[in-house]
Amino acid sequence: MKKFFLIIALGALAACGADGDPLQPNANVGLSIGAGGISPNASVGASNGNVSLGLNL
Repeated sequence: MKKFFLIIALGALAACGADGDPLQPNANVGLSIGAGGISPNASVGASNGNVSLGLNL
């Protein structure tokens, strides 16, 4: 019985998100000029509708 539920759980996990849209990458690079001088900034990330992941450098 445990093997049956394990197989069902693994099948459900494998099928989860298989039909979803792929993540779209995005990037941004720029310079900021202010009272403290010039500072570079950059960001990279990916988005998929409601979900967004990013990293600001």
